[in-house]
Amino acid sequence: MAELDTSGGGSKKGGKVRSKKQSTRVDLTAMVDLAFLLITFFMLTTTLAKPQAMDMFMPDKSKKNEELDVKASRTMTVLLGSDNKIVWYMGVIGDNPPTVDNFGKNGIRQSLVENNKKVIATTGNPEKGLMVIVKPTDLSNYKNFVDILDEIKIASVPSYGVNNKIEKAEISLMKEQGAYNK
Repeated sequence: MAELDTSGGGSKKGGKVRSKKQSTRVDLTAMVDLAFLLITFFMLTTTLAKPQAMDMFMPDKSKKNEELDVKASRTMTVLLGSDNKIVWYMGVIGDNPPTVDNFGKNGIRQSLVENNKKVIATTGNPEKGLMVIVKPTDLSNYKNFVDILDEIKIASVPSYGVNNKIEKAEISLMKEQGAYNK
């Protein structure tokens, strides 16, 4: 049982004798019970933060080896390298010079927005905008992969794909650009 003792302690000063006061007892059991009931009530009635996840559509497993008909002029390949470096190129490797970029508003996001506008101006159809192919290497990390998907979403790119098969030409391209350091 919880109690609160409110006795004064009774010290003697100057030889005066004071009468000893009776201590008042306050039973705190009911207050402790009420506190636990309130804690339980608020724990059960609050809503927990819902995790935020990005929608990512995966291909249907029943359709095997179906290829998309996307022109090379609409594609932008993004290679995720080591040390948070990104190498990207438009079209087919070797047709356009590669660019080494970083994450952020003035980095890959600006490149995605500009290339998407160019492709939409060429095709005349906003639904047939830029197609981004993301290729994470064995030296890239998960954070960079999530960051590039966020940048694609922010730049309002209509379609993207993930490919884990990196060609030898792309590895040598990344080594030339200093984005593939083992």
